[in-house]
Amino acid sequence: MVAPDLVPVSGWDSFYVIIGSSAAALTGLNFVVVALGAESRTTARPADLSAFATPTIIHFCAALLVSAILSAPWHSASAIAACIGACGVAGLIYVGRVILIARRQASYKAVFEDILWHFVLPSVVYTLLVVASAMLTSHIDAALFTIAPAVMLLMFIGIHNAWDTATWMAYFARRQPDGSNPADEASAPSESGASP
Repeated sequence: MVAPDLVPVSGWDSFYVIIGSSAAALTGLNFVVVALGAESRTTARPADLSAFATPTIIHFCAALLVSAILSAPWHSASAIAACIGACGVAGLIYVGRVILIARRQASYKAVFEDILWHFVLPSVVYTLLVVASAMLTSHIDAALFTIAPAVMLLMFIGIHNAWDTATWMAYFARRQPDGSNPADEASAPSESGASP
């Protein structure tokens, strides 16, 4: 039986099953993309991956974790609030670390689209999770309607950034045996560029 203060949470079960399953599947697909990219000669360095590719996996895993938290059979809203708040704080710390790594690496200069999708939007999502955790015990419906779009935005961020990384690996990172870069011979696929 669901505790009376947690009845609103039980209405979100299907939503979080869909989000959690999608996040897990997309995480697996990212491993495939990175493995295929590793077989080709690329200019990507560990700092590039730490700044642009690894956060995509973290965002998918965060969506999976929040989905699992909100699907678990909790006995109090305060326990959910503590877990969601911890996810938000950890996410903000991680995004801060990613920004520092991205600023230190020199092989790729981030453009506006990269700044928006890799740094600004994730910061907004994790801030929303912290705010929602503070509201969970007093305004549970508002908190749940804050968490749901935040988790959806995490998914869209991950999808966008995974596509960006795959595009970069396909068009920019591959080197020919003679050392030339096919991106030098063909035009870039987009004006904003694709990040590593």
